Amino acid sequence: MGITTAWSITAHDDSFIAELAPRALPLIEAERNEPLARDRWARWTAGGMTAEPSEEFLDLVRGGGHVQRMYDGLSEDDPFSLLDDVWGQEDIGDRVFLAVRSKDWAVWSFFHAVGPDRAALLPGWCGTFLLTSAEVRATLPDVERALAFRPVDRAVAERRDWLEYSDGEESVLDGPLRLWRLAARRGLGLCGVSVVIC
Repeated sequence: MGITTAWSITAHDDSFIAELAPRALPLIEAERNEPLARDRWARWTAGGMTAEPSEEFLDLVRGGGHVQRMYDGLSEDDPFSLLDDVWGQEDIGDRVFLAVRSKDWAVWSFFHAVGPDRAALLPGWCGTFLLTSAEVRATLPDVERALAFRPVDRAVAERRDWLEYSDGEESVLDGPLRLWRLAARRGLGLCGVSVVIC
């Protein structure tokens, strides 16, 4: 699999979320509304599909490619760039979680690690979402239930997360909850995107 993928979650003020909404929300909804994707999600969350690394499970979390347009370019008339306009903001600081993987999918490992019961508590669609600050606060209790692990549950999730991390690199089990809590505390919204970068 000769690819490099990225899963990012970034925190922004509501004015930026509103600017991003016309670009991002239709793409997220297009992926969510694909019949095959909805069927796979329903079967996985009901336990009817193995969560083991498989092509079918990868196809579920990889999505239909609509959100990929946020990285590839929305149109010739729209200069928006996920790389420059979202990830590359000069003052992004600690308001970003970014997992970049060669020949692997960070969001795939994340969903495999947390399992369907926890995944069903998360808003958006398979790692992609766009939330206002009010939506971040409203969803934080569910996200904390999904991603705040007791020690025994954490050990199980860590065994199921097959990604390797370098020193100081944030795990897919830690970054999402950190960003949610940070955004709720600072009154910010969130943008989550999973794309192929090359």
